[in-house]
Parts: sequence; C-alpha cells; structure tokens
Amino acid sequence: MKKLEHLLAEKLLKVSAIKLQPDNPFTWASGWQSPIYTDNRRTLSYPTVRTFIKTELTRIILENYEMPDVIAGVATGAIAQGAMVADLLGLPYIYVRSTPKDHGLENLIEGSLSHGQKVMVIEDLISTGQSSLKAAEAIRMAGGEVIGMVAMFTYGFPIAEERFKEAGIRLTTLSNYEALLEVALNTGFIGKNDVATLQQWRKDPSSWAPHRDTTIE
Repeated sequence: MKKLEHLLAEKLLKVSAIKLQPDNPFTWASGWQSPIYTDNRRTLSYPTVRTFIKTELTRIILENYEMPDVIAGVATGAIAQGAMVADLLGLPYIYVRSTPKDHGLENLIEGSLSHGQKVMVIEDLISTGQSSLKAAEAIRMAGGEVIGMVAMFTYGFPIAEERFKEAGIRLTTLSNYEALLEVALNTGFIGKNDVATLQQWRKDPSSWAPHRDTTIE
C-alpha cells in the first residue's frame, strides 16, 4: 500500500500542481532559479483530488492535535482548503491576509477570532516558512493560540525547520520533496539523470543555477 506522502505527490504531479523542469527552470518571485514550481490551487479544479486533500488534512488534525476552536487558512493558496477543512469539522473559519486590506477596516485577519481561542492553521505549501509563520504570528497578536500548522506539501528546507522550531509551532505535512522525487522518477516525470540536479537544488536553492554545457567542439 502506498504511503500518504507518495499518494499525494502522485496526484499533484498528475494535475500539474507541481511541475518539474530541471533543464528549463522557473524563476520564482524571489528571483531564485528553480527546477520545480508548485501551485496547489490547481487541485481545486479536480473534485477527487480536492476531496482527497481536505479529507487527509482533516484526518491529520484529528489524529495528531487537540481539537481546535477555529480553523485558519493562509492567503492565498490555502484559503479554500482551510474553508473545506473547517466545514468538515464543523468549526468557525478565518483566513489571514499576506498584507492588511488597504481600505475599510484594513483587516489582516478576515473572520471572527476571540482572545484565547485555539487555532489550527492550514497552509498549502511550506517553502522558507517565512510567510506561513507571519500568518501564525498575526493570529497570536490578535489573541489566538496557534496549536499547530498542517500543510499539503513542503520542500523541506532546513531554514524552514529552524524557523518553525524557533516559533514553537508544530508542523505536519501531507507530502514532501523526498517523496515527490521518488514518485516522479518511478512514474516517468523525470529521468535518473534529473534526480541529482533536483537534489542539488534543494541543498542550496538561493544560489542554484541550471547546468549549462559550454563545451565547444
């Protein structure tokens, strides 16, 4: 029987929520060159995948954490997933913006959160962890108690692990980079020669550059 991390990785690849292009890398908003691009919002267009994800996120919460009072989604990628999890659990829902609204009440948190309520944060992707933990800090500043964060996928960068540890927030993910590479190789999304490139990128993503053959014959 396949493990959850492999099952989800396979689904993400099939619906192109994750794309691997070692020979034709993407440029992230940060300016990093990357052989991988992730857009988990694509899963919302596929009902069976969408249902699988919301069910597994909910199961992870029930099996690994105390019952929260509120579910919080992180904008923008996890707004929908968070709402679906809250609906399954029958709990109130809020979401955290990346920046406050520039009009009206200038909210950073949308929805109702009372002081002392226990909050489970839902995220779609963990990269460096900075934006995810910024959302958690906003909840804390508003008086909520963050009891944990559950995410669909993580690149597993050491800096993210360090940041979550420093913040005192327990993180659980459905799938991860190692599982993705295994599935991608076994299903033909990448070849054996691509694995080393993808592993090298993960070690030092900020300075990674695609290999260029400059040999002149």
